Amino acid sequence: MNKIFSTTLLILVLFAWNITFAQKYQGVALTPPMGWNSWNCFHADISEEKIKSIADAMVSSGMKDAGYEYVVIDDGWMTGKRDKDGHIIVDSTKFPNGIKPLADYIHSLGLKFGIYSSPGCYTCQKLMGSFGHEQTDANDYASWGVDFLKYDWCRYPKTMAEAKQTSESECRAAFELMRDYLYSTNRPIVYSVHDKCTEMTEDINSLPWVKGVAHMHRTSKDIKDNWERMLYCLETTVDLWQYAGPGYWNDIDMLEVGNTNIEKVWGKISKVKMNLNEYRTHFVMWCMVASPLMAGNDLRTMKPEITEILTNKGMIAVNQDPLGKQGQRIRDDGDIEVWVKELSGNRKAVALLNRSDKPADIKVDWQELGLNGELNVSDIWEHKNLGLFKDSFTAESIPSHGVMVLQVMKLQD
Repeated sequence: MNKIFSTTLLILVLFAWNITFAQKYQGVALTPPMGWNSWNCFHADISEEKIKSIADAMVSSGMKDAGYEYVVIDDGWMTGKRDKDGHIIVDSTKFPNGIKPLADYIHSLGLKFGIYSSPGCYTCQKLMGSFGHEQTDANDYASWGVDFLKYDWCRYPKTMAEAKQTSESECRAAFELMRDYLYSTNRPIVYSVHDKCTEMTEDINSLPWVKGVAHMHRTSKDIKDNWERMLYCLETTVDLWQYAGPGYWNDIDMLEVGNTNIEKVWGKISKVKMNLNEYRTHFVMWCMVASPLMAGNDLRTMKPEITEILTNKGMIAVNQDPLGKQGQRIRDDGDIEVWVKELSGNRKAVALLNRSDKPADIKVDWQELGLNGELNVSDIWEHKNLGLFKDSFTAESIPSHGVMVLQVMKLQD
């Protein structure tokens, strides 16, 4: 009898534990997170000095005032070892004072601090991952003052070859485990996941379970500073709009606006970077689909025209709109597309995208938007009211690889 009672009690305790911890932290990422990540411009070549100077530049450039708040260090902050108590050993050549003083400095600027790890034994850079030490790592993150975790599927449990053969259930369990330990710290940490377990089978989809696990989820392979690669990332989120909303966002990767690195695109070194017009389109479309806005350029050397793109108030307001709707593509005529994003206050943002190699006129009928009659139209990027238009609007000579973004609103009766 006592044995039965003890077993029953244990089951009830475990059940209660699962109910208590089987959730992500609520009340964070109610709008798409905005910040900066070290990978695009520095890769693993990061240091305390570099990250502090980036945080300083985020403030001095006006990025902070525009809404950017997370400073995230990607792969490369750790060594490939743990100490005798199981804690990851920080690379002291890069971060001589450890991680907490860096987080404290970033917090002192009114910003938030993010960090990187992997569910595998090793990260993508073959450094120490969290496998088997998830609780220790989650507790360390909380004690350091971490506000954001990027959890990147690599070498699970030990190699990339093994990672490619992981089942969906194993993948899900690995991400849920860290979610639960993050929640148990009682610290509001934004949980960003990249489940390459689906990517490696070429099934790049936001799986139904991800929304309950993370606050943001990568839908694409890595972005590059290249027009075609950028469009590929955008394309991966077209059919995923129904998942997005306050507390969960489809992440089509970091911004390449203003990046200066030479990168590999489709396995080959590419020196063909996006031009200023393409950078503008890149930023606009990330805002339209409510993707997190994580800058990836060197903020310390940012040119004014890049700052102007990244801090455009109108587009950031579209991205951060509290209604939390992801924009949808409502017309695809090959090189000409029309996207619509529902906004609060009975407004709509309409992006007229020209993917072709020559200028184009693009017309949108109000009927396509589910509206009719006379609408007030504004140019969101230029912060300019264009007036009243009945039944339709035509944007003339949108440049090659360019976009025009309208706000349309029905007049009150």
